[in-house]
Amino acid sequence: MQVIHIAAALLHDGAGRLLLVRKQGTTAFMQPGGKIEPGETPCAALLRELDEELGLQAMSESCRFLRQIEAPAANEPGHIVRAELFALPWQGAVSIAAEIAEARWVTPDDALSLSLAPLTRNCVLPLWPCLS
Repeated sequence: MQVIHIAAALLHDGAGRLLLVRKQGTTAFMQPGGKIEPGETPCAALLRELDEELGLQAMSESCRFLRQIEAPAANEPGHIVRAELFALPWQGAVSIAAEIAEARWVTPDDALSLSLAPLTRNCVLPLWPCLS
């Protein structure tokens, strides 16, 4: 299986909600983030992707590395997503751009009623109680 190496955010608002995104032409909601470019640190990749996709101007000091997680890719059959997962508090505006079709602030319970990427369902949501 091919591995897609990404940086992803467990973006939370401090009020018990996290932000999930859905890319254009897909059904699964997932963490915001994206592929790490050659020579780029995971944190730099995450900040770049959050700016490109959601208009977030976050600071690297706000990103707290949680752990590396891995699951089958939601939108690329035969691939595994290996994510460097960061917790990031955010209470500012979010403006979808690039390939993002939808962004939703949801509670973990609300998230379970959505179509979720395996990485979000199996790896990210179980970490939520440790952060709230």
